[in-house]
Amino acid sequence: MHKLFLSIAIVSFVWLVACGRSTPPQPEESLADRARRIHMAALVVDTHADTPTRMMYDDAFDIGRRDAAGHIDIPRMREGGLDAVFFSIWTPATTTGRAAVDKAARQIELVRAAAEKYPQDLVVATTVSEIRRAHEQKKIAALLGLEGGHMINDSLDQLRKFAAAGVRYMTLTHSKNTNWADSSGDTPKHNGLTAFGKEIVREMNKLGVMVDISHVSDKAFADVLETTRAPVIASHSSCRALASHARNMTDDMIRALAANGGVMMINYHVQFLDEANYAATQQNKAEWDALSAAILKKCGDNVACAIFEDERVRHERMQSGKEPRVNWEKIVEHIDHAVKLAGPDHVGLGSDFDGATMPFGMEDVSKLPALTEALLRRGYSDEDIGKILGGNLLRVMGEVERVAREMQTQARR
Repeated sequence: MHKLFLSIAIVSFVWLVACGRSTPPQPEESLADRARRIHMAALVVDTHADTPTRMMYDDAFDIGRRDAAGHIDIPRMREGGLDAVFFSIWTPATTTGRAAVDKAARQIELVRAAAEKYPQDLVVATTVSEIRRAHEQKKIAALLGLEGGHMINDSLDQLRKFAAAGVRYMTLTHSKNTNWADSSGDTPKHNGLTAFGKEIVREMNKLGVMVDISHVSDKAFADVLETTRAPVIASHSSCRALASHARNMTDDMIRALAANGGVMMINYHVQFLDEANYAATQQNKAEWDALSAAILKKCGDNVACAIFEDERVRHERMQSGKEPRVNWEKIVEHIDHAVKLAGPDHVGLGSDFDGATMPFGMEDVSKLPALTEALLRRGYSDEDIGKILGGNLLRVMGEVERVAREMQTQARR
């Protein structure tokens, strides 16, 4: 019996040695490699890119080609692992009436035309299942968000038309009040939402269009939460505790949004990220008024030109020390602050690419994997990172779809 055990032990040792020779130990995965693997496996969603503005005003822009300017094109989206993007349909708040409706409709056409031109890369999506299908097919899901309620021209029927055209969220205001909602960028006129504003929120619930509270006043935000039957989103807002711009959300607002089941998507614009930079621009207001006038003179009605020229000027001033420099790590600080308040189920990404000044190190969409590595370094789990990268938005969008089906069924009874 002893010899039998000895023979088994010898055979086992020889087998282990042989196996060790044929499969040498693998080097431990580095944190950077792990981050890249997690990022590329996740379904990454960005809820706010102003690229349609560029499509409309820059005839030379081709989303299918790598571009030296701007923040988004297909090659760079591929590099950054971006799987779904809400293209922002936007007109300045000073453009109202039929002109705003027509410009919005034109941008929707341009997004659809881009998907038709590059069918192997882009596909227009309107539901969570379509986003997931696009991901399985290794395509980028292109979605539509209407940035500013002024574009529905005070018409529920026009809201329904935009929903039928594929719009899946609407930012209730932009920088100015509408006739039914107060903006964070304007003097309050309605004490939040009017009765018609609340009717619009209910109609959006019924249509399956996510209610976006970025840009609204604090009181309008509170009115939305009292009115909505579905969770809401902040498509591109950051934390007011870290940068006191009125466009950002207070801690109480972030907690209330989480209680609603919603999700806030962190904005990358330098003034929304960094208090020192925001304060400096406020102190230099007279100088900035002159700079803005010069940009307007140079660009005229070309809004895309004005956006990129503004970014160029801001970067130059940060590099020269006229205003504090803002680096990409500030984005992670805002994510972390929001998660500590609301939990990892209520935070996501809403860059404002092609519509704002990006911090250094996040010059375009190709830099997105840096966020995943930074979250890993802060101790975030793979699961929570996946939620922040896109899972939370998909959950909210799915719940909005469910509420819409329920309301439509009730209406038919």
